[in-house]
Amino acid sequence: MTFIWLGLLVAFIIIEASTAQLVTVWFAVGSLAALITSIFTESILVQILIFVLISAITLAVTRPFVKKVTKGKKQPTNADMYINQEGVVTERIDNISAKGLVKVKGSVWTARTETDDISLQEGTRVRVKKIDGVKLIVTPVEYVNK
Repeated sequence: MTFIWLGLLVAFIIIEASTAQLVTVWFAVGSLAALITSIFTESILVQILIFVLISAITLAVTRPFVKKVTKGKKQPTNADMYINQEGVVTERIDNISAKGLVKVKGSVWTARTETDDISLQEGTRVRVKKIDGVKLIVTPVEYVNK
């Protein structure tokens, strides 16, 4: 069994090294513990129990920390300054025909409304609700105040 645990340890390390995220590190630690256990006892049941127990403990203890550390942080951009700003429709917004432009803070953006049943005419005052890719998602100012 010693060679099996050694093989598993090597396999888990190779898998871990070839991935960008932590995937098998817990099982590598478990197989290392089982490898050490195999030196002291020939009981396969004890070795498997140690492998499962140590893998589970390291997973339970480190996974929340690892998720917190590796969690992708939202990177604010200059475009975020447009959210909640008012602008003016410079080209009729029609989601169905995928057309529409809005001028906000001196910049012209492609724009869409939140729902397809609203089209906005040129000159309509709008408020930016969010940014979806390179498009502003807007709503008419009179809808915002209601």
